[in-house]
Amino acid sequence: MSSTQPVVAAVDGSDDSLRALEWALDAAHRREAPLRVAHVRQYALWGRPDAAPVGLPAAEDDPVLGLVRGRLEGRTGLPAVDFVALDGAPGAVLPELGATAQLLVLGSRGRGGFSSLLLGSNSLAAARDAECPVAVVPRPGRDTGTSAEGAGSAEGAGSAEGAGAGPGVVVGVNVDSPDEATLAFAFREAALRGAGLRVLAAYPWPPQTWMLPGEVPAPQIDQSAVEHETRVLADGFLVPHRTRHPEVTAEIRVLPGDAAGHLVAASEGAGLVVVGRHRRRLLAPARMMGSVTQAVLLHAASPVVVVPPAPPEE
Repeated sequence: MSSTQPVVAAVDGSDDSLRALEWALDAAHRREAPLRVAHVRQYALWGRPDAAPVGLPAAEDDPVLGLVRGRLEGRTGLPAVDFVALDGAPGAVLPELGATAQLLVLGSRGRGGFSSLLLGSNSLAAARDAECPVAVVPRPGRDTGTSAEGAGSAEGAGSAEGAGAGPGVVVGVNVDSPDEATLAFAFREAALRGAGLRVLAAYPWPPQTWMLPGEVPAPQIDQSAVEHETRVLADGFLVPHRTRHPEVTAEIRVLPGDAAGHLVAASEGAGLVVVGRHRRRLLAPARMMGSVTQAVLLHAASPVVVVPPAPPEE
């Protein structure tokens, strides 16, 4: 299952980026892929676009990349590793790295910004704009603000029954608009890890009804029927992925209420949470992230991968 496209780890010397580097090393090893370590050096935007400003060291003398080289020195079993130093605004350059990568990996925050931020602006920009899946590795011990009493919470979130050892993969599916690219990534990742896959399908409950004066209330909705229909739809969406990955044990959990809250709760004890990014729409052509994806990036305890939608068929 090797690929010539690299896994790219973005580093800036911070502890967050070094944690992301270790995660990227493991991801490259699983994929039998090379690892590219990239440092984006920010400089004044009014400089000449065709030349780096005076004073920046050459790539081979970059101190951040030197730190990483020293960290990796002497290790055995490493994938092929190359190092690149790029100059520009990280929020713009980092997403561009995804054009030639199979996975872009970042820490949840870098050296800049306010220490109280849960997610740095560069990580957010990369997750929103990159053409490849983007993994964001949080700081350890992040408080999700959820309790074990929440539906679909940490209990059993790590692995499905009968799955391989180790923390499992969690993925959310929207039965009203399923994203095949997100499901495909989650199944492949579970296969690479030899782990179980937990599929969370949330439905809005209680239903919101709005009536004008004089309107007759709609018939009462049967929650069990809504739950059953959601499960049937979700199960149908998984059929082709189960066929491609029969080794993956995928368990569906259908839950009422807030999808973001369920995914964040399930991240406790999970090895990875996989979410999709919004597809571009005719009247909103810019790349966007939905509120669920953004909430999961901000609050999940485990690493999160944001998967761009598959290109629309012609």
